Formats: sequence, C-alpha cells, structure tokens
Amino acid sequence: MRPSNWCASALVLTCVLLYLSAVKHVRGQSTGGKKREEYSYYNHEEMTAFLRKVSTNYPDFTRLYSVGKSVQNRDLWVLLITKEPHEETLLKPNVKYVANMHGNEAVGRQLMVYLIAHLLTRYNTDAYVRYLLDNTRIHIMPSMNPDGYEISKEGACTGTLGRYNARGVDLNRNFPDHFKTQTESEQPETTAVRRWIHQIPFVLSGNIHGGAVVASYPFDNSPNAVFHQYNKPSLTPDDDVFKQIASVYSFNHANMYLGAPCSSDRQSFPNGTTNGAAWYPLAGGMQDYNYVWEGCMEVTFEISCCKYPLRRELPRFWEDNKQSLLAFLGEAHKGVRGIVTDEENNPVVKAFLKISNRSIGFKTTSRGEYWRILRPGRYTLEVSAPGFHTSKQDFIVLDQQISILNVTLKSLQPPTDTSVELTRPQQPVSLPSAPPTTVPTDPTKPESLRLDYPAVPPPRQLFNGFKAQPFPNGFKAQPFPTDNGFELSPFQHH
Repeated sequence: MRPSNWCASALVLTCVLLYLSAVKHVRGQSTGGKKREEYSYYNHEEMTAFLRKVSTNYPDFTRLYSVGKSVQNRDLWVLLITKEPHEETLLKPNVKYVANMHGNEAVGRQLMVYLIAHLLTRYNTDAYVRYLLDNTRIHIMPSMNPDGYEISKEGACTGTLGRYNARGVDLNRNFPDHFKTQTESEQPETTAVRRWIHQIPFVLSGNIHGGAVVASYPFDNSPNAVFHQYNKPSLTPDDDVFKQIASVYSFNHANMYLGAPCSSDRQSFPNGTTNGAAWYPLAGGMQDYNYVWEGCMEVTFEISCCKYPLRRELPRFWEDNKQSLLAFLGEAHKGVRGIVTDEENNPVVKAFLKISNRSIGFKTTSRGEYWRILRPGRYTLEVSAPGFHTSKQDFIVLDQQISILNVTLKSLQPPTDTSVELTRPQQPVSLPSAPPTTVPTDPTKPESLRLDYPAVPPPRQLFNGFKAQPFPNGFKAQPFPTDNGFELSPFQHH
C-alpha cells in the first residue's frame, strides 16, 4: 500500500475508533473486550459530542434535549432512551437517572455513558434490555453540575473543589424542603431540574453520588431538624417501598449489600442501605423534593469511596454497578396502575389519588392515567375530583404482578346518591415470564431481591405531593403538550 493511501486509511480508522471507544464500553464483553487504558472521563465538550452522536446514530431509540443552562451557560443534557421516543405510548412510565450533581463526584457521570451504550447496543441480544426499552421511557442526565466538574481534579478522593456550582452553592441543599424554609437563592440548575420533573411525570429516579457506598432513601430531613440535627430515622409513608427499591440496587451491586464502611472510622450500613436522616440530616435535598412535591420515588446511590478516582478504576466501577443500574429500572413496573374516567369514558384530569394510610398523594395525567409503586399486599385506593363522588376500592398487589385498577367516577349532580361507587373492579394481571437478568451468585443475598422483572408496563402520571411551591422569577408551569416539553438539540452539529 502506498504511504499516502496508508495514511488516509489510518486517519479514517482513527476517527471511527474515537467514536466506538464510547459505544464499545459496554457491548457485553466486560473489560475483556476493552483495554483499561481506553476508559476515560469525558469533559463537557466530549460529553456533548458523545450524546449528539448517539442520538444521531440511534434516532429510533433516542431523543436528546437540554432542560436548561448552568451558571456558566453549559447545557444540562438529557438523553431519552426508549423504543419510538417521539411517540406518547399510553401507560408507559418515565424514569430517570441524574448524576454528577456534585461536580467532583465523577464516577456516576461516566457510568451514564456506559449505561447509554449498553442499552443501545444490547436491544437485539438481551431480552431484559429489550423489555426495558419497549416498556419504559429512560431519561439519563449525565451531569447536573457541569461547571463544577470542569474544575474538579481526577484523583481527588476527598475535598470540595468542584462540589458546588459556579456560584459556590451546593445543589443538593438548594431545593424546597418539606420541613424547613429555604433561605438561599435558587440556582439555575435547580430551577431547570424542578421545571423538568414538573413537566414530565417521573415515577422512579436514581440520584448518583460518590464518597461512600450505600443506597440512601427519604426522608433526608425531619421535623426536629428545624431546631436540632439528629441522626435518627425520618420515615416516609412509603418507607416499605423505599427500603425495597434501595435494596434492589444494593443487593444487585457487587459489594454494596455488605455495608462495609469506606474506612474504619466511618459508619457501616446493614444491607448497604440507610434512611437519609439516620445517616446525616440535610435540608433542601433533591430526593425529598422529588417525593413530596412531584410524587417521584427517588433514591440516592453513593457508589464510590473516592469521589474522583483515577480513570483506570472505571472498568471496576462499571462492573460493580452495571447490574444494579439495570435492575433498579425494573422497579418502575411494580404495584398498581389504571385509568380514571367519568361515566362517559372521558379521562378525569388531575384526579387526586391516595393509598389509604399513606399521606403522600398523587394525580392523574391529562389522559387519566395513574400508577403507584407498591409492595405485595392489600390496599385501598381513594380517588376524588371536583364535581365527582369520592370513590374507594380495595385491591391486592401480588409479587411479580401488576394490579390493574380502572376507576369510573360518578358525577355529583344534586340530588344524587352520595354513595361511593366504582364500576370497574380491580383485576390482577398475570405477567409473562420476565426476561432473565445476570445477577452475581451469592448465597448471602436474599433471593427476593434477585428477581426477574415483569413485562407489563404501568402507566405514567402527574403527581402533586403534599403542597405547591412557587417557582422563582415568575416561572409558570406549562401544560404537558408534547413528548417532553423541551426542544430537540441541534443533532446535525458535532
């Protein structure tokens, strides 16, 4: 081959390998199919290029959008991954992962790259991945704090350089708090995420951090924290569900379930999970906000003792967390779902629903859909809406099944019978055999947490939580008119 032809071929090959270096991270070859020196962290420009390239190459499975800008005008990118991303499929739930909220906690940021590549390259070969993409809308935000990341230093296991946003604010203390009035100004990144989760009816979320190895669930704060800080549990009405979904991540992780502390002078965590306030109370956290205000069940995953480990450690972190990241997404397909309509079969929008003896409520979507993640057991659903009789219905949630409970509300037309009435009884649905997942074999892990996941998707819904909180700067919530309420990114630019 002539030298000129050889150089041209080498140049083309180099360009191809640069792109494939991201997608090939997780083609199922573990670290054996990829040399350790090829793993690296992406800065903001590289992350943007990766996301745009992926969205261009997988238009039938992805949609890239930005929820807003950071203080230094960097996009807060989100990649939606699902089959037919531009269509609104009835009863298809929205779930999300948010990483790099603290800019110097970098592992989760890069694991989102590997998760994206894994999901997109395994659709035709992995039955569980196919199930997730067919039945779930997965939104991935690799970095909520790109400004902080840009000044962080690889190899810094401790410290705060890069933790805060460009104005020196801790974003995980910047959300409205259920127990304590916030006094610090809301940051652009916080406002963007609040708008995002208000417009899209998320049902499940993972917030990925570093500095420990544990799954932490709400509440992060407590009523006593107004006066004192106590390291005591502050339990939500859905504590049983939070413990379950946190344990699913922990027991599918290579070692989180062992609960070992990062050092001898630090706290251990039985089963690798903890209530947030029992670990250390904080005000203005994102996971409490998701749950109380928007009804989304969010758990915080601390996945590395070192906040910003050297890049050579990335293969190990991916292998440790890969199964957990996949298994957690399956938890969106548990509990009860249905549609609320009137007597003429029209959807009842923003009907208020509540599980008896659980004070956190939720609302139906513009199509009358609702869902709730629940553990197996007997429950009562209460449904109310202006102009309708309040209805109550007992139902059962069975293990590995979705309970379907469609509700017809009777119009309140005086004089009329004020009795409660539901015209569509609860109907448990037996699920097909779930696609298997590869779970580490370990006799110390409870079998109930190493599950195959059901294949019937629950619905999406719009939640309201306990109370309304005004958005800053006169922001007004807009209706949910389209796929996600955000503009597409300019895919053609690379």
